[in-house]
Amino acid sequence: MKTYRDHYFLKAKQERYPARSVYKLRELDEKFCLLKAGMKVLDLGAAPGSWSLDAAEKIGRQGLVLACDLNATQTVFPPQVVFVQENVFDRSDPFEAKLKAIGPFDVILSDMAPLTTGARATDQARSLELAQEALSVACRHLKKNGNFVVKIFMGPDVRELQTRMRQIFIATKIFKPKSSRAESRETFYVGLKFHG
Repeated sequence: MKTYRDHYFLKAKQERYPARSVYKLRELDEKFCLLKAGMKVLDLGAAPGSWSLDAAEKIGRQGLVLACDLNATQTVFPPQVVFVQENVFDRSDPFEAKLKAIGPFDVILSDMAPLTTGARATDQARSLELAQEALSVACRHLKKNGNFVVKIFMGPDVRELQTRMRQIFIATKIFKPKSSRAESRETFYVGLKFHG
């Protein structure tokens, strides 16, 4: 195991988070001031639950995190987190009605990643598809002036996502957290102040 990886892996275990990814969200929040007390947050691709736990701490008991993933999680969440095992991209599903009933959301987060194949072009294409689907959810369920964070594997087609985000947010930023592995192709696109 690399020392770099060990640092965040061990830190997450010591602080009782299920994954090291929590530090990526912390860096994003520190940079862009995304999470505040009382907010409603939608966390796409939430399992195993580190982002939802961190968001719950920031929004407090008066806020709400709706955490969604295709996979189950064993994480025990505080009362302000509601975890649902659902396909959030199935618009015909009753879950879409639940999103409408609970939302709109102040912040929508997506740390989703495809099952990787090892073929860079394939993995990048699948990552872009997930990011575009997450953006589609944001377009339907984000509050005016709300913020959006989405993970993407960098590649030649990411400009499609950037172009679309620039049309619907006042500002679009690209950010690679220090806690992301140096060799990882992942980065995060941040949409600030949704036009609505």
